[in-house]
Amino acid sequence: MEALFDWQVIQSALLTVKAWIFANILVFGNLVQAVIIGGVFFAAHKIDSWLLSMLGKIKEKPWFSKRFEPLVFQAERISYFLAALIVLWLLTVIASAANWPHHLITISISLLAAWIVIRLTSGFVRDTAFSKFIAISVWSLAALNMLNLLSPTIALLDGMYIMLGDLKFSALTLIKGAAWLAIFLWIANLLSKKFDTRIKASKNLTPSAKVLLGKVLKISLIAIAVMAALGNVGIDMTAFAVFGGAVGVGIGFGLQKVTSNLISGFLLLMDKSVKPGDIIVIGETYGSINALGARYVSVLTRDGAEHLIPNEELITQRVENWSHSNKLLRLKIPIGVAYDSDVRQAMKLALDAARDVKRVLENPAPTCNLMGFGESSIDIEVRCWIEDPQSGVRNVRSQVLLGVWDRFREHGVTFPFPQRDVHIKDMPAVFPRK
Repeated sequence: MEALFDWQVIQSALLTVKAWIFANILVFGNLVQAVIIGGVFFAAHKIDSWLLSMLGKIKEKPWFSKRFEPLVFQAERISYFLAALIVLWLLTVIASAANWPHHLITISISLLAAWIVIRLTSGFVRDTAFSKFIAISVWSLAALNMLNLLSPTIALLDGMYIMLGDLKFSALTLIKGAAWLAIFLWIANLLSKKFDTRIKASKNLTPSAKVLLGKVLKISLIAIAVMAALGNVGIDMTAFAVFGGAVGVGIGFGLQKVTSNLISGFLLLMDKSVKPGDIIVIGETYGSINALGARYVSVLTRDGAEHLIPNEELITQRVENWSHSNKLLRLKIPIGVAYDSDVRQAMKLALDAARDVKRVLENPAPTCNLMGFGESSIDIEVRCWIEDPQSGVRNVRSQVLLGVWDRFREHGVTFPFPQRDVHIKDMPAVFPRK
């Protein structure tokens, strides 16, 4: 810790930087070259616009093929830097012929060439963020090396450190660790996607097993990547034993819900109680399971709303799963018939209406039962089976009820409406008008 905040170390570093600036930058010839380089980069914008318009016209040509699209795309990515490089190269030729100082321009050309090569190479990495990380990191190292500043920079970063017991933790260690971690995490993510694609294509695994295996592999690969990154910078994992214990206590007290949801997620995947595509009812939410996450289950309702339900609720609450062991579902459709109608005919017509709906199964066959005698109606109930609840339930009810409506009207069966008989015991006296 003392080395990190030692004023003598900081003062020495600042004096070194100051001496380098006065020796290499604040010189008349170098300042002139810096102004010229700035002007070149400004002019490169105009040239870049012209190059982009030319590339756009090429893509509109009838002979242009899709095979050339990757080449044109890469040309568009480096057109600005390429324009600046060409102009700087021409200035170098002129300066050499006139014996003018041009070492800064030469350095700029080397840096631009390195950046173009790195940008083209990193373009093969599909992850945009990681591609930019690679390009900036590699170019920074190349620039420091060209300016002979790589070794002093490494020494400066290594001198800024703190001691954690016997472990020396410097700024250089932090940067190296971040770089290795980014690389290993990218590899882990790439492998995870490859494995996940293979697992989803397997026909021998259930949907829940596929999700569980994919999550376990991803977490394992990430853990391996983190340990590999720490080991690559010389950090002993045993040094984090105390830290791990503190994190465990913190999880126990402050992250109870998060931990509970994570564990509940694994339990749901292992016991196969729910899986993607299942139709469930939990509380007032009805819909199909869209995805199983580490912390929540995504339930998509018939209205298109997506509910993110914590995994713990599916473990601790009562859940209706309409497609857990089989997809058969019985619907109960109550119907009221007026007292002056033929009940047996009404029950037959209701059964005919249910049988005419395509989604209603013939086996088990639909039935109609007399449920009771209400205040205003004779209550009957149609019971029918479907095997595709994921396609909706209320639409089947609607089709059956529409069929009942048409048949009842055709055969003179009437629907009841509430009726009340009012008996007046005593009539009030009628007083004559004065």
